[in-house]
Amino acid sequence: MAIPFGNLGMRVVSALVLAPLAVLAIWAGNLWFLAIMLAACVLLAREWAEMSVPGRPTPIFWAVALSLVAVTAIADTGAMSPALVTLVLAAAAAGLFARRIGQEGLDAAYGVLYLGWPAILLIWLRDGQSMVGLSWTILVFVVAWSSDVAAFMVGSLLKGPKLWPRYSPNKTWSGFVGGLVAGAAAGGLIAWVLPLDVPHPFWGLVLGLAAALATMAGDLWESAIKRRFGVKDAGGLIPGHGGLLDRVDGLMFAAVVMAAGRLIFILMDATA
Repeated sequence: MAIPFGNLGMRVVSALVLAPLAVLAIWAGNLWFLAIMLAACVLLAREWAEMSVPGRPTPIFWAVALSLVAVTAIADTGAMSPALVTLVLAAAAAGLFARRIGQEGLDAAYGVLYLGWPAILLIWLRDGQSMVGLSWTILVFVVAWSSDVAAFMVGSLLKGPKLWPRYSPNKTWSGFVGGLVAGAAAGGLIAWVLPLDVPHPFWGLVLGLAAALATMAGDLWESAIKRRFGVKDAGGLIPGHGGLLDRVDGLMFAAVVMAAGRLIFILMDATA
């Protein structure tokens, strides 16, 4: 069975343009990584507002964008607890503001939490210019990208039973398994060649599998959100991909899992 090379070609071209920017910012760390994170937050806030309030997105865009920028900037100072507290307060404020102007408050509040939580954790994982932080951030991106690409390729080739046809009719069980295998393999490879400060490279396989599963879950979750709002794509920013949220939905969930994994190893090392 043939892969849809037209769509695949657009995906490849878009990736070749955008991926180097992300890689350079991850490598440089500090202000460069903060800058790309802030830019992503603003773009994601715009897409969220246009999905959730298609008739009047601007007020919600500003409420969500300012919240995301604030919590990301606070996290970049190393103050993670204040950043997380601010995230909750900002979500509540955005929700109250939305209700005040006659919009759905829960959608605005959830948008802040949904987009802000992974942003804070990615800042924490990168940890300025730390080499270990660089390794963990590379791990997140490589696992998420590998599982996403493998799921698309394997699912397009093998097809078969649908994974969750109610919300995502194009995703298959074959693609799901292919994504898990690719993510685990990518995690093991990264743990073998980069300093993650884990007891054994085997843990890279475990982390990769867990993050690949999170990537698949994030993709499905965004599909359910789009179905709720009645849209096919989160936006049209990236040719062949849709919106930015369509590209980072799995990455956001993977970042949460990787941050939990790193925290576990930090605590294990502290109590050893």
